[in-house]
Amino acid sequence: MPESRRWLVDGNNVMGSRPDGWWRDRDAAGRRLVGEIEAWAQRTGEPVAVLFDGAPFDVDAERVEVAWASRRGRDAADDDIAARAEADPDAASLTVVTSDARLAARVRAAGAAVEGAGAFLARLRGSQRRPS
Repeated sequence: MPESRRWLVDGNNVMGSRPDGWWRDRDAAGRRLVGEIEAWAQRTGEPVAVLFDGAPFDVDAERVEVAWASRRGRDAADDDIAARAEADPDAASLTVVTSDARLAARVRAAGAAVEGAGAFLARLRGSQRRPS
């Protein structure tokens, strides 16, 4: 994997990978996820973009680029994520975070790496630990 890594997160896929009641308030769950990623990005300095399906919601993010799918419907965010990877001249430095097998195959074909939602959430949790 390249030393300088950029991250593109399938927001709804990662949000939906943990049964924490996210479905009761999707906007709040999205804000929580962005907050976790924002804190991680601040600590690591790694560039991160998160792409969501659905209607935009208010979110505070300084280090994380937050975007929404360009259209509504099935696979809307997946199509935008794949298009970003395909158009990226340096796709080898891009890691897409998703557990969606079809999207993973598409971005790998473009040259990007893939990390599953669970592994990424563990990465976020691991970076929150403080030395004792």
